[in-house]
Order: sequence, then structure tokens, then C-alpha cells
Amino acid sequence: MLAVEVELAAEGALVVEQVVVEGQVDFVPLIDKHYTWDNLPYKIDTDVGLPRGEQTAFINSLDDFCFWAPPEPGRTVGEIEGEMIAWCTQPGHGTRVMPEGTITGVQFTKAPNYVQVVGYMDQTKINMVQGDAGGEMDPHGADLRGNPMGGILFTNAWTGTYVQAVEWHNFMGGNIFCLKACDPSKSDDEEYCQHIYDTQGCGFNAPSNAKDGVFESCASDNQPIPGQGPAIPPQSSQCSTYASTDIYGPSATVRVPIPGASTMSFSSVSRPTPTSSSTQAADKPTTSTSSSGTSAPQETAGNSAAGITVSLSFVIGVLALIAGAQVLM
Repeated sequence: MLAVEVELAAEGALVVEQVVVEGQVDFVPLIDKHYTWDNLPYKIDTDVGLPRGEQTAFINSLDDFCFWAPPEPGRTVGEIEGEMIAWCTQPGHGTRVMPEGTITGVQFTKAPNYVQVVGYMDQTKINMVQGDAGGEMDPHGADLRGNPMGGILFTNAWTGTYVQAVEWHNFMGGNIFCLKACDPSKSDDEEYCQHIYDTQGCGFNAPSNAKDGVFESCASDNQPIPGQGPAIPPQSSQCSTYASTDIYGPSATVRVPIPGASTMSFSSVSRPTPTSSSTQAADKPTTSTSSSGTSAPQETAGNSAAGITVSLSFVIGVLALIAGAQVLM
């Protein structure tokens, strides 16, 4: 049973002050769990008896980033977003490694308030159902445990050492992906990494100049805050392009620098050289016409939420709050 204590804000909005899960008196929402990269607990989400994925992902550079995808083939993102696991372009992070050919085009950008990757993929290589329009992962969720549950994100792109990005969002589906990590030292990190526009996809939440077949790393201006201006790609600069075989897979020899980071001193954490044995191929995919959130890296004329399915984990969370919650006004 859940007991949720709330108050009415001046504007009439409900503000959650405390969430108590039966058997977990000290339940802490995922958004309030902060760690250093070298002092992570074995499990971020410590509840028992519930499925969860591999929790920690990274976004460092064009050649070294992760996103969340299914652990096994056969189910859509909307069905299992709470159970998604991290898949990374490089080994050494304790995650699945994307098989060769997963990424078919990507743009990495470092903006003043965030870093992000937006691109194209063959989603069947990472256990996503062919034709699945996907959905959104973020550190909130209906039950405040995040999707995936316990999912946290680190980057060394800001300081040269790993920093937890408390606010982030990751859209996956339609052979398109985007992952944005917002700088926690900025006061508006939750604004740039909004989690309420989950039906709008990458074109709205993370507008970019990503192109299929192009692998590009750039510095960039900030985008307009989602929902507070037109979803147009920000101005970019210091762009460099690479061959995919030079930065991904067993033939990779290039470590892509972070744009504008020439004066940064990086931590001495080594990154293994990719090998063919480190990649894990996905099983044969199934097909689906599900559409629970569309991702599109280019500006769109207006993504419609019509026909978008609500994720199963969201429904379960809402039902749990309705059926088992005791609301104290």
C-alpha cells in the first residue's frame, strides 16, 4: 500500500511531500537519489519482487554513450519501459554493448546547459520490436521510481570527471533515438529535460540536425526550453564528422574529443578497446504497429498524441495510487 502526503500549492497544483511504500518507510523518489560514480550501491531501486533493468547509463561523447532498450525481444517499449536496460556503444560500463550496425547516424552536441545525442538506429539489433514507435524513459515515472526503475545517468562531458545528471530524458522508437542529460549545476535543468511531453518525441524535446548516415560531434547553443518556444535545432559549431567504423565496433581506433573541452583534465578512468567478443547480438525481432510515443530528430510540424498508447507501467502506477493510496490533505 502507498501513503502519499500532498498539499495544495497556491496555483491549485498537488505537490507530493512524502511517499511511503509499505515495508519501505524511508522510500526516496529516484529524482532525489544522488551518487558519485565510484560509490554506487549494488541496486539503486531496492524494492524486492519487481522487475528492473541494468540501471546505470553514460553519455560522454560521440563514440561513448548509452541508451535504454529491452533486455529481451518480443515486447514493446510501452509494455516494459520500467524494465529497460542500458546498451552502450563501448564496453567497460557494465552494460550490454550495441551490436555493430545499431547506430546508422548520430549527432552529439554539447550545449551550455546539457549534452545530448540524437540519431538513427536499427532498433531490432537492441531487442526492440520492429515497427514499435516506442516511448520515453526518464527519472520520474508514475510511482516516482523512474523508467527504467532505478535508472541513473552519468557524464564526464562537463568537468572531465563523472557527474550524475539528475534530470534526463531518453526517447526510443521508430528507428530513432535521443538522450539528453541536463547539467545539475544549472537552475533550469528540469526545464531543459522536461518529462511531461512524452508523446512528442525527439523532434519536440531534443531538436537537432542529426542525419542518417552522418556521425557528427558539435558544440551548440541551447535549444528553446521544451514547451516554451518553437522546436527548432539550435545553432551548432566546432563540428567534426567521423566514419562509423572508426568510432564503433572492433575496428574502432578514434576517441572523439568533446567539443570545447580542450582545457579540461579528464579522470584517469580507462576505457577498454572494443573487441568483437564484447558485442551481444539481439535475438530475431518480432513486428508490431504499436505507437506509444514517436521520436523524430528533425523539427516536426506538430506531433500528434492521437493513437499513442499509454505505457503499461504508467497504468499500473496510477492504479496503485488510486486503489492503494491513502491521501492526506
